[in-house]
Amino acid sequence: MSLALDPRQRAMLQEMGVHVWLPAAAADLPVAAPALPAAVRATPEVPNNAIESVATSIATTGATAQKSLKASAPPEAKETAASTGVLAADVVSLDWPALTQAIATCQACPLCTGRRAAVLAASDAPRLADWLLVGEPPDDADERAGAPFAGAAGQLLDNMLKALGLSRHAGSGVAAPAAEAVTADTAAYVTPIVKCRPAQTRNPTQAELATCENYLRREVALVRPKVILALGRFAAQGLLQGSVPGLAGTPLGQLRGQIYRYQGIPVIVSYPPSYLLRSPQHKARAWVDWCQAQEALRRGG
Repeated sequence: MSLALDPRQRAMLQEMGVHVWLPAAAADLPVAAPALPAAVRATPEVPNNAIESVATSIATTGATAQKSLKASAPPEAKETAASTGVLAADVVSLDWPALTQAIATCQACPLCTGRRAAVLAASDAPRLADWLLVGEPPDDADERAGAPFAGAAGQLLDNMLKALGLSRHAGSGVAAPAAEAVTADTAAYVTPIVKCRPAQTRNPTQAELATCENYLRREVALVRPKVILALGRFAAQGLLQGSVPGLAGTPLGQLRGQIYRYQGIPVIVSYPPSYLLRSPQHKARAWVDWCQAQEALRRGG
């Protein structure tokens, strides 16, 4: 894969003082690493701590998830799977206000138990965007903020978006005059794969991922992205569990470097920002993934 930066991006990177370089372990990468923007390299480390889809397509996915879980799932998981098809039919026609309300009050799966608040896309998130970023389940900072990628992880995410001339905030121009609003081609819609953080922190089950995917499908239908970045293992599972065999047992690193499909939209898998803060040596690999996503968008998938 080769990355062709346009003159605007080249000028921006020059202004940032970015020099072209390759990571030491380049032979280990699927493609050569483009220059890593200074804003991304310099992020301080912190401690570990679609096009509109139709109702029949959504209902079919719910029925498939129900059938696959029926034989071996515990009673609560079976109950969740049984409600998936109903939830899909309810969600498919919602507009933005109704979708926001439905997510905020959802009790379709056990993840809502003990939550303080659902985690939605930020209130100033763009409503149309060429880029869709799907993050991991919310953490405590996300729940307190009511939006994904809060704190240091959000700062790193914003730096990476800025390096590609993108913003997840509809009211602020990036690589453009301040008065110019973000348009679909410079906008990134950011959402978590599941919307709740239970009181007892745990990983979401496959049934819970399938249930919450109905909300994601509606977000995709409304946002109409041209490329999707799955940032993390659970984000990848929620998007691809119906199309990639053995996905649950596949390490995240092995899912990188390929283009998958969700609702016909190209999907690229990469590391979540929180992981990059703990393992900064993988930032160059993440930058390769983001550039692969940008090229997929330029090629039209």
